[in-house]
Amino acid sequence: MTALPTLDAWVTHLESAHPVSIDTSLQRIRQVHGTLRLSFDCPVITVAGTNGKGSTCAILETILLRAGYRVGCHTSPHLLSFNERVRVNGAIASDAELRPHFEAVEAARLSLTEPVPLTYPEFTTLAIMHLFASRRLDAVILEAAHGGRLDVVNVVDADCSIITSIDAGHTESHDDTREKIAFEQAGIFRQGKPAICADPVPPRTLIDHATQIGADLWQFGRDFRYEGQAGSERQQWTYAGRTLRRAALAYPALRGANQLINTSAALAALEALRDRLPVSAQDIRLGLANVELPGRFQVLPGKPLVVLDVAHNPLAAAALKQNLGNMGYFPYTYAVFGCMQDIDMARVIGCMKDEVDHWCVADLPTPRAASAQAVEAVLRETGLTDGADSSVTRFASPAQAWQDALKRATENDRIVVFGSFQTVAGVMASRESQQS
Repeated sequence: MTALPTLDAWVTHLESAHPVSIDTSLQRIRQVHGTLRLSFDCPVITVAGTNGKGSTCAILETILLRAGYRVGCHTSPHLLSFNERVRVNGAIASDAELRPHFEAVEAARLSLTEPVPLTYPEFTTLAIMHLFASRRLDAVILEAAHGGRLDVVNVVDADCSIITSIDAGHTESHDDTREKIAFEQAGIFRQGKPAICADPVPPRTLIDHATQIGADLWQFGRDFRYEGQAGSERQQWTYAGRTLRRAALAYPALRGANQLINTSAALAALEALRDRLPVSAQDIRLGLANVELPGRFQVLPGKPLVVLDVAHNPLAAAALKQNLGNMGYFPYTYAVFGCMQDIDMARVIGCMKDEVDHWCVADLPTPRAASAQAVEAVLRETGLTDGADSSVTRFASPAQAWQDALKRATENDRIVVFGSFQTVAGVMASRESQQS
């Protein structure tokens, strides 16, 4: 295939031209990976889990950058631009930086005796890793966005692996259990390498797999933990690991009650890798104070108060509910909500029902999405009716739902945008167009 002229053209082509099935052996990906001769001369940290992956990656990245390291960080999915998935030394990669690596993956794929097809995430992630390998980096952070064992990043033997949380968040496979999901995620563990598990109650399948392959399993509550400092006016906390304690730490700039466990997992990884990536207490403090990640319990300035959160499964919805409950009193809370049809919608809505008064539900621009009509039906089944104190209204897009919430909310009310990356992205795009 002739090289495409723009990054957008590449992304559009990949979205439509390659199969969507997952390779249960990673064999296709390994063939292209081998042809590219991808290797890293620096520590690689792989992050998997149901929720908290992006936050954990961002915390690791920011601390390492504050320590003066050159860092490549891959996360997925993106909100507004594909380029958000790729950061080099804290800066989002440009189209010009990315295009040669898309071309390199395509050339490697076609050079095989029998060229293999690659899915969108497989192709793009290989291109991102090729970019990282071309730079003289000190650390590479790779988010396993599609499970773990079968994720494209798992073709790399990570020096340290992190699993943030484990939950059955989707319903397309009704026999999925925490045990099965934990086993799949544990596929990123490697023999003799640190394997950090931040889930407080990891399923036996994860522990058994780590033991079977000889991974160095670090369990939350056993090998590392966080300790609050009651009565501290500065809201300080302490990280306690196997051999290190980090006291008098400020809470991370990322908001939410769940961020301390994500931060603890990141600090456990840095403790495990301290011989290769030493960081000081000051590096950690500066990193936590400056970490940013859009769409993760992101509170926007101004009135009415607006919260953006990509929470899209029951575990994330439960965390969002807790975080909203800690914010104090608001006369009414408006939700701008749209979700995918393969999530456990009833559980997500059940988590949030007591926190939301008025629901502005939206269709999303993807075949995977649940229709606003289907969302309304689930809400009605909970007994929700229309009146001064509660309502459900359907809209053709998140932008339209957002405009309605803005129109109806007073300055003392609250608007929470959640349910999927596409819901948050639609509102972010609408706000940007209004401000430009």
